[in-house]
Amino acid sequence: MAILIEPAELAERLGRPESTRPVVLDVRWTLAEPDGRAAFRAGHIPGAVYVDLDAELADHTVTGAGRHPLPSEAAFTRAMRRWGLRNGDAVVVADDAGGTSAARAWWLLRHAGVTDVRILDGALAAWRAAGLPLEQGDVEPEPGDATAHFGSMPVIDLDEADALASTDHGVLLDARAGERYRGEVEPVDPRAGHIPGAVSAPTVDNLDADGRFRPAAELRARFAALGIDGAHPVAAYCGSGVTAAHEVAALAMAGIDAALYPGSFSQWSNHPERPVATGPRPEGDPD
Repeated sequence: MAILIEPAELAERLGRPESTRPVVLDVRWTLAEPDGRAAFRAGHIPGAVYVDLDAELADHTVTGAGRHPLPSEAAFTRAMRRWGLRNGDAVVVADDAGGTSAARAWWLLRHAGVTDVRILDGALAAWRAAGLPLEQGDVEPEPGDATAHFGSMPVIDLDEADALASTDHGVLLDARAGERYRGEVEPVDPRAGHIPGAVSAPTVDNLDADGRFRPAAELRARFAALGIDGAHPVAAYCGSGVTAAHEVAALAMAGIDAALYPGSFSQWSNHPERPVATGPRPEGDPD
């Protein structure tokens, strides 16, 4: 199943009859600027629907599960229908950050059973660079009838993340920036560092200088260098399960199935009984 779509192909598909066009979702979000509505209204892919990552791709009524707990099936069904999704629709997700937030929507839609969902390669920067049009204002589609059925993507919990990181039978990847992994900075979570045994694999290294995903062969080489051989379990985490979805997508492009740890470091670091390692090595620096 294809994971990416090029701007030119998306533009061509948006020019087809309405019943065959993909639904385009704009998932603009960053840790520094979580509300992307203003940027969306200022310019988005024609017909795209704004997705509120905090409200629609997470459930903040859940406690103890990190900063972005997964939404329930019922809540995600309501979101899908608000976006205008109907069963069988193709979906394209986009953002303005190399796909690092849009991948959360890609992962959840795949988890919910949507089979044809793609990430706009190069994000909005590539769309603009291709000279393709933007439109302004809000978009309110006709409600859809899609229903979420979770279970199509593998998920691990706190204990499973601990077990994977502490054995030689799999690899737990930390998709955050290297300085956060090493414990040099921590802008939001209560403790700095990483899950002991986890391997640093910053999400941004999945992208080239233009913000596009690296070719599959390069991604395979990257993950092989991190100890991933395709024969043992792999999972990814980040701060709160957002950019780790981007890592899961990159692994899929490399032909590797990987689980997501949605609670991620925001859950782990809030459990004082769980150790935290610092420094560049998975096991941490010696005391």
